[in-house]
Amino acid sequence: MEIDAKNQKLGRLASKIALILQGKHKPSFSPEKAGDEEVIVKNVDKIKIEKKKLETKVYYRHSGYPGGLKKITLKELFEKNPQEVLKKAVWGMLPKNKLRKIRIKRLKFK
Repeated sequence: MEIDAKNQKLGRLASKIALILQGKHKPSFSPEKAGDEEVIVKNVDKIKIEKKKLETKVYYRHSGYPGGLKKITLKELFEKNPQEVLKKAVWGMLPKNKLRKIRIKRLKFK
């Protein structure tokens, strides 16, 4: 399935993609199956994000070493790699189970 991200809000688009990756839009949905539909997203750099969220949302990661906390704002990440912003949003909306990694691999960008 191909989705055009132009002028769509980040959260609403991510939730729609998460539903498709799970296969919930099909009558044959079963929660223990990964689903089989691949989602291709185009125009990711034209997603709508509110100005306040761009400045206040922060992504954290830690290297595991003392003092190894790294942080990057949504604005910095969106300028560097807009696809990663959408991928992180979809990742957070998928169920936290063994199928999560399998499902996110079927998210592609054009």
